[in-house]
Amino acid sequence: MVTTNEFVETSAIPKSLVYETLNGRPLYYKGYHDVVAGILKPEDIMGSSDLQSIIVMVLAGTLWNKVDRKQYQLATNQSRLHVGLGDNLSADVAIFEKSSLPRLKGKYFDVPPKIVLEVDIKIDLNEIGSDVAYISEKTQELINFGVERVFWVLSKIRKVIIIQPNQDWIVTDWGNDITIMDDCIINIKRLLDEEEITY
Repeated sequence: MVTTNEFVETSAIPKSLVYETLNGRPLYYKGYHDVVAGILKPEDIMGSSDLQSIIVMVLAGTLWNKVDRKQYQLATNQSRLHVGLGDNLSADVAIFEKSSLPRLKGKYFDVPPKIVLEVDIKIDLNEIGSDVAYISEKTQELINFGVERVFWVLSKIRKVIIIQPNQDWIVTDWGNDITIMDDCIINIKRLLDEEEITY
């Protein structure tokens, strides 16, 4: 097993192992060291966990039925956001104003969504330092891009972080009601319980 302290030549890392690029630097999928060492295959590390994927699906399905779809467009499946030259971020669930998407082009989104929801952290944190540093830097980049509100759902600790421009972060239990936008309120624990998901 490759330890996190071992140096891996950046040029030796396949581009397919880049999860996203943030402020000009590549951030790799968790476990990429083991792929480079030949212990794992790329497909072994690139998917979401069972709980992550269920949460994303439950969120997307619930929001699909709650938002005004004449006004808003939902996107999921790690939607790519081209926020600037060399910066391409991923969003688990994004809510766009339809007026900002007059025509889809078959490329990364180059306009900001109104809302981004992220479920867990899928990158190797060695390049950025810590989960808090990553959440902070990525969220600030999204806000600079024009995103109005970012939600981080952290399944391991069952918390939700709510971040808006020029406001203190709110950290709340995922069993509490959370206002996504307008009159759209969700409760992640209740949604999982209603689906009889055990975790």
